[in-house]
Formats: sequence, C-alpha cells, structure tokens
Amino acid sequence: MSRKERAPVAALENIDLSIGQGEIFGIIGSSGAGKSTLVRLINLLERPTRGDVFVEGQRVTDFKGEQLRALRRRIGMVFQHFNLLSARTAAANVAYPLKLAGNLNRAEIEARVVTLLGRVGLSDHAHKYPSQLSGGQKQRVGIARALASEPKILLCDEATSALDPQTTGSVLELLQQINRELGVTIVLITHEMDIIRRTCDRVSVLDHGHVVETGTVSDVFLHPRHPATLRLVREAEPDGGRLDGISVAELGGRVLRLTLTGETARTPILSRVARENIVDYQILAGRIGHIRNVPYAQFTVSLSGRDVAGAVAGLRAGGVSVEVHGEEADVVPARNVPHLVEEVRHVV
Repeated sequence: MSRKERAPVAALENIDLSIGQGEIFGIIGSSGAGKSTLVRLINLLERPTRGDVFVEGQRVTDFKGEQLRALRRRIGMVFQHFNLLSARTAAANVAYPLKLAGNLNRAEIEARVVTLLGRVGLSDHAHKYPSQLSGGQKQRVGIARALASEPKILLCDEATSALDPQTTGSVLELLQQINRELGVTIVLITHEMDIIRRTCDRVSVLDHGHVVETGTVSDVFLHPRHPATLRLVREAEPDGGRLDGISVAELGGRVLRLTLTGETARTPILSRVARENIVDYQILAGRIGHIRNVPYAQFTVSLSGRDVAGAVAGLRAGGVSVEVHGEEADVVPARNVPHLVEEVRHVV
C-alpha cells in the first residue's frame, strides 16, 4: 500500500477535558499515548481535525495572526530539553520573548528579567550561557522565559524527565510556588506517576489516544479503575505491585487491600482492630507517602483468625477503604464514552 493510500491514524479521539483556573492538572500516560499532541492542542501548535479548543471560555480553534500570537502570550510552555538559545546568556534567553513582543522598552525588559531570574533562584547566573549551567538551572531559565509574558497558563511537557531525582524535586517545588503565588494554571505532562502524586490536584490518564480516567490524584492513584491506570500505579511501586512467590490460595486467610488517608494513615488502626477481633495479619505489600501534603498508606494484607468479618467492619468503621480480594474487583472497565467528536475543552 502506498503512503497516499494509507488510512489516517487518529492521535487523539473523543477528548472532552476541562481544566479549572488555578489548578495544577496532570496528564499521564505511557509513551505514544498522545500526551504531547494533547498539550500542543491547547496553544494550537497542533489544530484538531474535529472539535474545538476553549481557553478562558473563549473558542480559540480558528485563531490566526495577531489573535493567535496574543493567545500564545497567555500560554507559556516549558520543554523537556529546555530549548534555550546557546549563544545567549540566561538573561538574554529570558528577555528574548519580551523583545519579540515589542511592547516594553529596554529598561522595562531588563527590570522584568531581573525579577524573573530572582523568582527562579538564578539571580547570580544571569550572565552565564547555557553550556555553563546545570540541567536544573537550564530548566529554571526555561521556566523564567515561559513566565516572561505573564501567562495565565503554563504547559509543562515532560519538563523534568531529563533531570535527576533531586533536581526534579526542586523544579516541582518551584512550579508549585509559581502556582500558589501567581495563580497560574499549570498543565503537567508526564509518564511518571510519582510526579503527579507529588504535584497535581487532578489528573487524566491517557491511553492510546483516549482519556480513560479523570479525577483527583488521590482517587486515581489509590483507587485506579482502568487497566492503564493500574499499570502506571503499579510501575511506581518498588516491587512493581507484584506479590512474587506468594499464592493467595495458600495464605489461608482473607486478602484485603487497605487504603488509609489523612490522619487515619497516622494511627495504628490495623493492630487495634486485629486485637479486638482476635485475628492475625500478614502484610504482603505496601506503600506509605504523601499525595501533595496529605499522608496516605496502602497495604495488601492477609487476615485470619476468629472474627475476620468483624475486623473488616471495624476497619471500614475507622475510615479505612477496604477492598476484599474475590469480592470487589480492583479494576473496572473504562466508562463508555460516545464516539461522536474529538474535543479538547480548556476552561480557565
């Protein structure tokens, strides 16, 4: 079959997505899921073949010329590989979009650049070239440049994937600070669940060009409904979410998945309920941490003994989410979505 005869491939289908003003919104999926295409639709670096894009309630799908340039000044973008101009200093890179806009004089541009470099912690590196900066410093320059036009929206396309874990953490903290202090809506594209867990308010999971799950990070992370989400969550766990070498049939008890959030995660409720109901428990797998600033713990355990049903009831009464193996499926199919139109809605 010749190239001309090949059927077109849909990169995204049936996308109906709303992002609230001031959110840090995550879009996660495996490589090739369509994440970068989706984020490029928001600032019309890509245009939808069907459907519409809305920004701040305004239909922008057909914007061209000055309208399009004005839109893109309202939407900053931070790239995976920094995209800095190697022949310009950090200060000159930040100043570049301001000079292109042409609405500030030289003194005003210089003052804005000083403020922006101070905000990202690079006041002492203004006159260094990209080759003299670390990866984290380069990304901070990229963030300052993206903020130069005072955007309402900041798109971050795998902005930390080229960085080491410690530097990733500092860049994520900077993005949260920008969101908190400037009220900028941030759309964060990543394939790493841990970044979503640490940073975002809500998240959509993208799989083969479809949004298969959307919700608060705690709901999606702790109670995944779709196989693609479950796979991403399990990959983020130290053992990949597997119970290697353990046969559920040989445990002789009831296998539960327990989810504790907030103050409940700080209490010894499992041991207390076990004593009260005279049961033994074996922890098969588990993870503790924070979703943004909220503590959580999630354990897979086996319960056996006198009153397992009473223990389950006691855990639930104490605010623990309990999923019983064999009674409640870990994963349910994705919601049925009418295959009518490809649409991206960005409401801020």
